[in-house]
This record gives sequence, C-alpha cells and structure tokens, in this order.
Amino acid sequence: MSIETKAADIREEFSWLEDWEARYAHLIDLGKANPSLAPDERSEETRVRGCASQVWMVTDLEDDRLTVRAESDAIIVSGLIALLTRLYSGEPAADILGFDARRLLDDIGVTGALTAQRSNGLASMLARIEGDARVAAQA
Repeated sequence: MSIETKAADIREEFSWLEDWEARYAHLIDLGKANPSLAPDERSEETRVRGCASQVWMVTDLEDDRLTVRAESDAIIVSGLIALLTRLYSGEPAADILGFDARRLLDDIGVTGALTAQRSNGLASMLARIEGDARVAAQA
C-alpha cells in the first residue's frame, strides 16, 4: 500500500470523527494499540529530543524501505506515533521525503488542537523520521 493510499485511509477514518474530543479519543485508542519497543530499544540513542514526554524511535532499513517503530510514556503521544508509524512504515525513503505529513495532520484536524509542547514533540518526531529517511536515501 502506498503512502498516498495510507494517507487517504487515515483521512477517511478521521472524517467520521465530528469534533476534537472524538479525534482525541481515537488517538488514545490508537496509542493503546501501539506495540511496545523491547526494553533495550528504549535508550538514550533512540530517544527523540524535543518532546516533553519520553519518546523512543527505532527505524530499520530493508530493501530501501523504512520500518518505523516507536513508543511513548504519554498516551496521546502514543496515538500520534501510531499514526506516523502506520503512515511511514514499509515506505521507500524517497516517498517519505516527498510526502507532506504536516498537511495530512492538518487535514484530519489533529495539529490545530495540540498544545504547543505536543506540537513541538510532533515536529521532533517528524524531523527524526525525515532525517532517517534522508540518511537511507543516501545509502
């Protein structure tokens, strides 16, 4: 499934949610379902800087496709992570770099309702994924 197809599915999923409270509840559900990292994967090397909560992110490259896995100690951030991993995992680095995730998150009504700290954390998570994709694209 392409990144554009995944984004369309996410837009459709969120279109049924009428207000921020429903989106917030859905993000919490996504966060609860987000798989945990192995204990040794939660380290200073995998920690995402710039997030108010603790976030750890692991990216793996196989056949020019990135797999993104992440975990947070905050449930709403876990939901944001679940969205990002769903969108980006299994995608070629070039496709990740060519996709505007910020616009998608605006379109589904997520970014406008985030606190400044969560917005900064989301930007840090996106920057980390994009940085890892740039490294992968150069490899």
